[in-house]
Amino acid sequence: MTLDDLSRAAGVSKSMLSEIERDKANPTIAVAWRLTNALGVSLDSLFAPPKAPEAIAVSGPHDIPTLSGHEAKYQLRVWGPIDLAGKFEWYELTLQPGGALVSNAHEPGTREHLTVLHGSVEIEAAGTTKRLKAADTARYVADEPHAIRNAGKGEAKALLVVIHG
Repeated sequence: MTLDDLSRAAGVSKSMLSEIERDKANPTIAVAWRLTNALGVSLDSLFAPPKAPEAIAVSGPHDIPTLSGHEAKYQLRVWGPIDLAGKFEWYELTLQPGGALVSNAHEPGTREHLTVLHGSVEIEAAGTTKRLKAADTARYVADEPHAIRNAGKGEAKALLVVIHG
């Protein structure tokens, strides 16, 4: 999720999010509530004592946060656990015809790995564009603006892994 996406989803300014992230400001309970709702987690989970890890933890479909870019015609299902966000993340990306996931630069050294499950997509990164079909994998720099676009006439689905630098 980009800073822009979170800002829009939570109704919190990008400058406030940046200050919170850099530990320059503390969010009010109202801001924390809006952020947790936008991220699909409960506010009380921030204050609950940590649980001992289960030997096998199972998440059902309703436990997986989903972000939708209606105008951009994409859906991003957050498969990775929240505690790994900002380090290692993985998503299921669904793009409708004409859909695109356009991202600002992530922190230095960040790379993305995208495997197309069905359909075809175009990756734009570092001034280069590559077209991928089902079963192709692209690995590319994500510490500068980049985009994933549906290049076909039908729905495209891909697995997106982000490894932060």
